[in-house]
Amino acid sequence: MEFLADYAGFLAKTVTLVVAIIVVLVALVAVRSRGRRSGGQLQVTKLNDFYKALRQRLEQSILDKDQFKALAKEEAKAAKQAKKQAQQKSRVYVLDFDGDIKASATDGLRHEITALLSLATPQDEVVLRLESGGGMVHSYGLASSQLARIRQAGIPLTVCIDKVAASGGYMMACIGQKIISAPFAILGSIGVVAQLPNVNRLLKKHDIDFEVLTAGEYKRTLTVFGENTEKGREKFQEDLETTHELFKNFVARYRPQLEIDEIATGEVWLGMAALEKQLVDELKTSDEYLAERAREAELFQLHFVQKKSLQERVGLAASVALDRFALTWLSRLGQQRFW
Repeated sequence: MEFLADYAGFLAKTVTLVVAIIVVLVALVAVRSRGRRSGGQLQVTKLNDFYKALRQRLEQSILDKDQFKALAKEEAKAAKQAKKQAQQKSRVYVLDFDGDIKASATDGLRHEITALLSLATPQDEVVLRLESGGGMVHSYGLASSQLARIRQAGIPLTVCIDKVAASGGYMMACIGQKIISAPFAILGSIGVVAQLPNVNRLLKKHDIDFEVLTAGEYKRTLTVFGENTEKGREKFQEDLETTHELFKNFVARYRPQLEIDEIATGEVWLGMAALEKQLVDELKTSDEYLAERAREAELFQLHFVQKKSLQERVGLAASVALDRFALTWLSRLGQQRFW
């Protein structure tokens, strides 16, 4: 028994030492990673090959062996002849933007646009598959500015919306020379909203004081814990109206055919109704449009993959979870404005 007790004590000391060493190593890695910038990599996929593989798989399953061989021979002959003619096809660069409240996908979008602008010509086309219900004003303002770079370079930009492009999402969509929407996609919501709870009366009820000290008359207009004033509310509303006016002017600049005062009410429309309002130019899914373009052009899907450390990935997951919680229960606590 004495031997077992000695062994248990030795084992406990060993485990403690090993754990301490691991903690120190993890801490050193974390400290070193703070000074490093995570890299990234641009992934390029030729969508023509993807569509071709789908078709060939179906042909192989449906046709008998002789039919499949004959068809494959015919396609190879046609491809060889096209290669001899050496006719340069136009290129279509396909980007994807899946927007959250912070427009986090902008981090990759800006690198993708930088890459394609180094090679694309006005004879090419950029297709953006966009899905977003909007979010923070400054975040979607930056995302829209990235798309404006494509327009400024004189390269045709087509925006495809299969599900939703509302508020900040539509702010991005309107930059496209052509907007294509699925029949039941949600579009519009050209408005600005900001909301926050105020628990000042609850604090007073329990004899709790909360002080807000500011330098500048309008440094803080509305607060969560302090007592809000009518003057503060008026200033806050004035700021919202100013932001809304900027939003309207931005959309009108890129979609001059719109009756901007008629559609900038914060309302949303399904694709079919949005076509009548001229919010979109055509009703079609992105799959249909890209399949059509693949018959006459080379399609390249660009996706910038940001390399993140384990520490960054854990932090990002925690941040996303907190954002969702805040959005669901507190409607983004604070004076943040949203498209």
